[in-house]
Amino acid sequence: MHYILAFALLTTAVLAGIPPQYYSFSPPVGSGSGQPYTITGEGRITAIRVWEANSNYIQGLQVCYNGIWSPTVGYAYNGAKELQLFDNEVIVQVSGKYSHYVQWLVFVTNRGRSLFAGQPSGLSFNMYPSHEQAELRFISGRLHGALTSIGAHWAVFTSNSTGDH
Repeated sequence: MHYILAFALLTTAVLAGIPPQYYSFSPPVGSGSGQPYTITGEGRITAIRVWEANSNYIQGLQVCYNGIWSPTVGYAYNGAKELQLFDNEVIVQVSGKYSHYVQWLVFVTNRGRSLFAGQPSGLSFNMYPSHEQAELRFISGRLHGALTSIGAHWAVFTSNSTGDH
């Protein structure tokens, strides 16, 4: 009887046109010392800022969701490197290098544009979604003065989500 009920609910959900949830997580890389952080917001990511310490490791990170900037994670010291996304442009890859700190970050968009920050030294990493239509939704990791780890959370942004651009 339970199987019939489960089948009926599943069939109803499929026929109702409920879109499947495509979510994946790229686990954090780096030493992971310090305090945890998470950068989230409402809607799509529309810009990103990265601060580097003397062209070396990544000391600060900030994400803009539909024109609203998140609080800065780490330190906003000197000028930031910034990437403003175009309409329907999304981040589809996060790459870089790490040792104790995250040394180098590369954010790549579906239009082939990139933001590079830091110094390319240490162990390499490459993060991307498991579903081809997914995009970067939020970032998490750990912080000890500067970023000691970074992880990426990916999901498909549906048209009924808030803040579509």
